[in-house]
Amino acid sequence: MKWLDLVHRWTGGIIGLVLGIMGLTGAILVHKESWLSLMLPHAGDALVTDPAAIGAATAKMLAANPKAQSIIYAGDRFGLDQLRLAKGAGAYADQAGNVVARWHSQWERPELWIFDLHHHLFSADVGETVIGVAGLAALLFIVTGAILWWRTRRTFKFRLWPKRLSRPAIVMQHRDFGIVMAPLLLLSVVTGTMMIFKPFAAFVVAPFGSLAEASAMPKVKSGPLSPRPDWSAMILAAHARFPDAQIRILAIPRKPGEPISIRMKRAGEWLPNGRSTVWFDAADGHLLAANDALAMPKAAQVFNGAYPLHAAKVGGLAYRLLMTCSGLALALLGSLTVWTFWFKRPRKRRA
Repeated sequence: MKWLDLVHRWTGGIIGLVLGIMGLTGAILVHKESWLSLMLPHAGDALVTDPAAIGAATAKMLAANPKAQSIIYAGDRFGLDQLRLAKGAGAYADQAGNVVARWHSQWERPELWIFDLHHHLFSADVGETVIGVAGLAALLFIVTGAILWWRTRRTFKFRLWPKRLSRPAIVMQHRDFGIVMAPLLLLSVVTGTMMIFKPFAAFVVAPFGSLAEASAMPKVKSGPLSPRPDWSAMILAAHARFPDAQIRILAIPRKPGEPISIRMKRAGEWLPNGRSTVWFDAADGHLLAANDALAMPKAAQVFNGAYPLHAAKVGGLAYRLLMTCSGLALALLGSLTVWTFWFKRPRKRRA
């Protein structure tokens, strides 16, 4: 057990700060729609589902913002459309297509830089890899921590905060608080790491089939982007293909040969932006292909459930509060681990 304790302490002391940041930012992002509704006009508007109205608003937004790369449409908990432009710029518009807020950098919007910190550590792909490694380490912490706790289970005493900020008191609180929160932490860590490391995700969903085969999308080719696409016609065609679905994301091709894609959320999907997709030729707007998320193999559907479980996009307020507890627990355990390892290490006794 000595080597297990050594591994647990050293990796915690090194990775703990990253996990603390992940936990705190995750707890904030779980309630993003709620606090944005207090900051932005029309953010609390009811969702518009009429495809003709959505098409008209799309045409209006893209006519005023011809360099937009995509639109994320309003949802059940957030009543604004989001336009994404190059280099982190963007805008929010109401569901009639009128811009209510605009930014030229992600640093102007707290929800954007907090997400970048949570997902990339402000370091793009390198930061994402660091977070993935931290997720695997967190999984190791949960398993080894449960094994180490078993030896001292008879002294269990639940505390949200250490009795005092001494090393023994922090270690006791860490051990007993950690075992209580372990199931929630396990859920957060497994689902989060699945989204970053596909080999790990493939391992998790392996009992249901091959993730690579299940996630394969149809290959389509398109003509060059028309100077005046008929956005309303494409929105109506997408709605006709999946009448029960919400229009969630419109992606405009960035390279020649790429199609226009519209992602949709069918009634049975958990993903907030759905995975049902319709592709259109960028030159004339005719339908190229469609993919029904509810008809995808089981492995792909299990993988698609990772994000809504991780980000509390299902289960309502009760589940959001549970995942908030998970994030705050990770922040507390990670930060106190770093504190005790680097600043409260036991002094060597003199002979």
